[in-house]
Amino acid sequence: MPPVPTQRKRRYAVDLVDLHSLCETNYVRLLRVFPDYEASNERGFIAGDAKVRIDVTERSRYTTTFRLLKLGPLAAPFGAVTVDLRAYHDARMAEVIGFQRHRLVRGRYQYPNDYMYSRDEQAQQNRFVAEMLSFCLAEGRTAEVALPEGLE
Repeated sequence: MPPVPTQRKRRYAVDLVDLHSLCETNYVRLLRVFPDYEASNERGFIAGDAKVRIDVTERSRYTTTFRLLKLGPLAAPFGAVTVDLRAYHDARMAEVIGFQRHRLVRGRYQYPNDYMYSRDEQAQQNRFVAEMLSFCLAEGRTAEVALPEGLE
């Protein structure tokens, strides 16, 4: 009986062109959603059943750090998603630097891992931000969004 060929899983490789394109698009979307970020520290939206709030948390010469908070119809903290996003103005890119208070997400992970991140966790988080910003642009209505206790 001939030996059964084994399939080796290919190691995940980060697609830098795709990731850079996504970060550039997120930068444009972010500036369309929050055009006055230099003069204002927060922006709120009602989008569908969700409330979205964007806060400027840090400013420097070439970067601005934002915190995006999406509050869904479920009670906090179950309906809350927090994303930290850094905009690099010289490169015109915006990337996720923190997701649900987790920082330093690598571009590639072995699976399974201690945090149960997927192999392309960084790319997925940036895609999530792209979808959230697109949804805000399409469905968002400007509003004051108050944060529940403990989420500030």
